[in-house]
Amino acid sequence: MYTLKKSLGQHFLHDENICRKVVESVAHKEGMNLVEVGPGGGAITKYFLEWKDIQYKAIEIDTEKVEYLYKTYPEMKGKIINQDILKADMPFDTNFSLAGNFPYNISSPILFVVLDWEPHVDEVIGMFQKEVAQRVAAGPGSKTYGILSVLMQAFFKVEYLFDVPPGAFTPPPKVDSGVLRFTNLRNPHEISNKKKFIMMVKTAFNQRRKTLRNGLKSIMPPESLGDKIFDKRAEQLSVQDFVTLYKQNFNDQ
Repeated sequence: MYTLKKSLGQHFLHDENICRKVVESVAHKEGMNLVEVGPGGGAITKYFLEWKDIQYKAIEIDTEKVEYLYKTYPEMKGKIINQDILKADMPFDTNFSLAGNFPYNISSPILFVVLDWEPHVDEVIGMFQKEVAQRVAAGPGSKTYGILSVLMQAFFKVEYLFDVPPGAFTPPPKVDSGVLRFTNLRNPHEISNKKKFIMMVKTAFNQRRKTLRNGLKSIMPPESLGDKIFDKRAEQLSVQDFVTLYKQNFNDQ
């Protein structure tokens, strides 16, 4: 068997109905590349391994879990990347989908990895703490709307699929969980410099109680700040508003 490591935020899914529901949410296509993030004890892995017509890889930081998976599922030999997802190289050279019960202590950083890999990521099916999932899927004007809401929705269609109760896990977390689907929209806003766009959005929300005029004055040309949009706060702007701001001020840089 294996041990649970609190330091890695491990909560293992044991509810088979939920496991199947997560797997069925992935768009299964013949010949696709699929990466499972944090397979742990193999709760959803065993279902993915039934898909004989795909290329499958898993990223797992915990060496003990890797050894357990190799013993339990010998067909996984050579398919596990024993690394931290936050430091791993892109697992395929061509397009791929990602799925997993993401460790809650690093779920937001994982989404920044997804943004980094975005040109190659077709789809993501991820389990998150419910509060985080709701935040990422939130629209403008809500208190939960923030940096990841804007960044993920600028590049992906974000759908909140279903809730998962604490009892579906061992040990049960103290929070509810939620599953999200991200479908790549192929950079619909034609953002040419993703790093600058991310920097602008982060700066806008870092002082979310202030108007954009105060929040963005350190990075915006002074002549831009007279525009009426700068009277608003970051949470009042739609994704399209942020794209417009970026294109007016950073697109050529």
